[in-house]
Amino acid sequence: MSALFLYDDARARAFEPFALTRPMSAMRIGALPTRDRWARVHGAPAAGAIAAPAHEDFEENGAIDGARDLPAGAILANTRCAVSLATRLRDADVWMCDGRVAAVKLDRAVRPSMLADGRLPLEELVRDGGSVATVGGRWVDEVWHLVTDLLVQLGEDAAVLGPELSCETPPHAVVIGSHPVFVERGATVEPFVVLDVSAGPILVRRGATVRAFTRMVGPCVVDGGVTILGSRIHGCSIGESSIIHGELSETVVIGHSNKSHDGFVGHSYLGRWVNLGAGTITSNLKNTYGSVPLWTPEGMRDTGVQKLGTLFGDHVKTGIGLRLTTGSVVGAGANIFGADTPPKYVPPFTWGDGRSAGRYQIEKFLEVASRAMARRHVAMSDRGRRHLRRAFERAQQEPG
Repeated sequence: MSALFLYDDARARAFEPFALTRPMSAMRIGALPTRDRWARVHGAPAAGAIAAPAHEDFEENGAIDGARDLPAGAILANTRCAVSLATRLRDADVWMCDGRVAAVKLDRAVRPSMLADGRLPLEELVRDGGSVATVGGRWVDEVWHLVTDLLVQLGEDAAVLGPELSCETPPHAVVIGSHPVFVERGATVEPFVVLDVSAGPILVRRGATVRAFTRMVGPCVVDGGVTILGSRIHGCSIGESSIIHGELSETVVIGHSNKSHDGFVGHSYLGRWVNLGAGTITSNLKNTYGSVPLWTPEGMRDTGVQKLGTLFGDHVKTGIGLRLTTGSVVGAGANIFGADTPPKYVPPFTWGDGRSAGRYQIEKFLEVASRAMARRHVAMSDRGRRHLRRAFERAQQEPG
């Protein structure tokens, strides 16, 4: 079997507020991180990744180490391709998704330095006359596609993953609709839970707990170790060991994050180790019902979509009652609080009250982050500290 390597191109490396602290292979697209999507269709985990050099110390469960060499015969896949979970890579020299090169088999050894800046397109590595195969999937061309394509992606993913698991629908749960319900054995769904599958399937993985008085509306995927404490959860992908309470709609939670209290969060994306204070609220629709502008490293851009909430980077913390306007971006490591609504873009490692915030002290940030991780029985390693320090240093070079 050919070794698989994952490639973050230049576009993926600009997907802020996430790219500062994590490679694209560690982004959750639909039900799974990108690395797991490609591992599944390939039949084995990736042997290495080509990402921004600043991620050489990136560390979390399942993370892929950087590639030291790319031998002839290896498969190099673009992480912006959300490859279909129903796909299997049949033997070929190039794999196309929606008319674009999603992966290529290298006909010669390639130095990782050739890919270091992400500017080399996979098309330039395709050999003439090679065999071509097609894979299902879709492309993440803009960071907001992680949210706007969520419902379709979740529906497809749950329909593939669910039938492979040993599942049973709790007899005391109220099921509405005709799409399938997949509750894996070992998950807990308490009485007085409503599973609404009128618009799509629901998948609850082993080790997850759904407390009484939750209304879950599909398509939804809930990972192991997640606890849902009630209210309405609609069209969400919730990663491992997260705690969710209050209304959550069309939102991705990578994992190990807390939304333990009331407060609407919709059409949003939460990085890892995010903690939303009680009553934190995101707006996801303008009063004019117009398309939502969003801050990007290239400047403010019109997304062309009507609903978009907040993108929260890794290790973001919000205070009690914080209100975020439509199309907000909160940079990694920010700790924001107070009565004032923060600006639409909060730079990474911001600390303070609304619009008068300053910058976090790195030692204080690392202390708080370590303490938060320890509560989930995860220790911050020296490698993890180096990674976050490097992110902090890079953030200081940006205008704030």
